Amino acid sequence: MAKKAKAEESFEVAPQEVAVKTAPKKPTKPEWEIKDRVYYLKGNKNPLTLTIPGKHTRKHSLLYFDEKTGKQREIRYATNQDSPFVDEQKGEATLGHIIFKDGDLKVPKEKQNLQKLLSLYHPLKGKMYEEFSAVQEATDDLDILDLQIDALNAARNIDIDQAEAILRVELGSKVNSMSSKELKRDLLLFARNNPALFINLANDDNVQLRNLAIRATEAGIIALSQDQRTFTWGSNGRKLMNVPFDENPYSAFAAFLKTDEGVEIYKSIDKKL
Repeated sequence: MAKKAKAEESFEVAPQEVAVKTAPKKPTKPEWEIKDRVYYLKGNKNPLTLTIPGKHTRKHSLLYFDEKTGKQREIRYATNQDSPFVDEQKGEATLGHIIFKDGDLKVPKEKQNLQKLLSLYHPLKGKMYEEFSAVQEATDDLDILDLQIDALNAARNIDIDQAEAILRVELGSKVNSMSSKELKRDLLLFARNNPALFINLANDDNVQLRNLAIRATEAGIIALSQDQRTFTWGSNGRKLMNVPFDENPYSAFAAFLKTDEGVEIYKSIDKKL
């Protein structure tokens, strides 16, 4: 009996949690926002008026490749139709003109057909014009500000000789009569106004070598022939190098100073300066 009672004993088991697998969420496609939109011509162009194609012709192809159907679809701007696709337009179509005035085109939210044609389907988007985006504009401004900060920080730490070399690219021989404070001031202004060009020049070894060659020529240490084809020593007229055809003479001389033979000439010129 004892064995039978023992066999009939029951044990309670704690309830187990069942893991439920959920399918990963797919990224949702951004919805089309109904709002007023502005389009502007690329390249800072602002002609009084500029008309871009609004319908498909032999001269101007207005076709959009639909990946869902694998077919080219003709598009056109019809003021009395809701869709920019010809195969979705019904009845007689009243064609409209797409005209940029003073470099931009403002399209109100009521003209959804024109907005979608310009924002989604027109082949000239990204080539001739862009849609204004406040977010993108802020991003571009931030990139420019970051570049200006980098350029200004670099300009503050540049010595006078390198400052003169960089500014000579922009100002030419005018730098010869500038004081050190004027050089530093104009260098900072240059870095702020043209940060990308400034950084490229600051990282270009040849800029300083070109400046050295120009200063040496102005001081009479070396001489450049009238046809700008030959450099010679100013003291004895001995030839230093021939300038390759179709090259800037000072850029060619800067490259020459990096050669084994040119290093010794560089040291000699540097001492005399």
